Amino acid sequence: MKTYTTIIFLTGILILTSACNKNKKEINPERKDITETVFASGVLVPDNQYNLTSLTEGYITELNFEEGDIVKKEQLLAVIDNKQNTVNAAGADDLYKIALQNAQPDAPALKQAKTNLELAEQKLKTDKKQADRYKKLLELKSVSESEYENIMLAYQSSKTNYEAAKENYRLLKQQADQQLIIQKTQKNINTILENYNKIKAVIGGKVYKKNKEIGDYVRKGDIIAVIGSPDNIYALLNVDESNISKIKLNQKAVIELNTNKGKLYDAVITEIYPSFDEKNQSFYCKAEFKDSLDFKVSGTQLQSNIIIENKKNVLVIPRDYLGYGNKVMLKDSGEKIIKTGFISNNWVEVTDGLTEKSVLLPVNSK
Repeated sequence: MKTYTTIIFLTGILILTSACNKNKKEINPERKDITETVFASGVLVPDNQYNLTSLTEGYITELNFEEGDIVKKEQLLAVIDNKQNTVNAAGADDLYKIALQNAQPDAPALKQAKTNLELAEQKLKTDKKQADRYKKLLELKSVSESEYENIMLAYQSSKTNYEAAKENYRLLKQQADQQLIIQKTQKNINTILENYNKIKAVIGGKVYKKNKEIGDYVRKGDIIAVIGSPDNIYALLNVDESNISKIKLNQKAVIELNTNKGKLYDAVITEIYPSFDEKNQSFYCKAEFKDSLDFKVSGTQLQSNIIIENKKNVLVIPRDYLGYGNKVMLKDSGEKIIKTGFISNNWVEVTDGLTEKSVLLPVNSK
């Protein structure tokens, strides 16, 4: 009589409907259709899930959301009372305004330096004309050599004073511009820090978890809420490191939520994450549901069987009839080592060493 097998939700690698012979009497290996699976636990996770975190420290004075709310990008969700950020921002703004005034052409220091430069330029022009006139007079022998030299000294002095006044104006203007840049940068930084008091949604979505209440004191990095996609939710699976090499994209998975035992959902593997979780000693993969979920709560615990391979007409024996070191007990010849394939809690695939005519006894039989 032909034996039919179906997939049921079990932890292990082989899933079969038949049960072992509880009495552990002598048996024969039998052929069945088997399915190799990899068991993985996990949780429900919304797409684009992120933690809304505090960027500063202080007391929460406003919370503008509740669990289950749909929020938009840049929506103000919380306000933190950090007076230091507010005071620093106000002080930086005042200093920027002063620096801006000092960088204007009519600022007192620049205005005075500009006046000195113009006077020095005017004096230089006058002394140059005088030097040119005395040069001609010297050529006509109308003035003495010493008189001409005195005029030239006055001209050179005016030229030096003009260059000094010009350099002084340039330095003052450069210093004023540099101070303006510094204060503008500081103003922008403190404005950003002040804005840290206002916590806004990074991406729009649904509030799945609210971690804080008004009046709570938070520190930088504290999680205020968990937000994710309101429509798409997937299973984040933990796969043991010994089985991760068997997982491939587009493999089917059967998932059961801990909140609804007995109901199975079809899913498919869509992503295998490259990182290894040292804490859980497992890899992560993403399974997207093919069936419509009737329970969408982030963090819901679940179990899954990822279908690796279906095999037809495979020779199997009950798991209880396989001993340590792949040894079995044959009725006619005693202990024998066999070769095995897939092994689950209930069944063992036999690849060599037994036939359907072999008669097995429990492994503890003498």
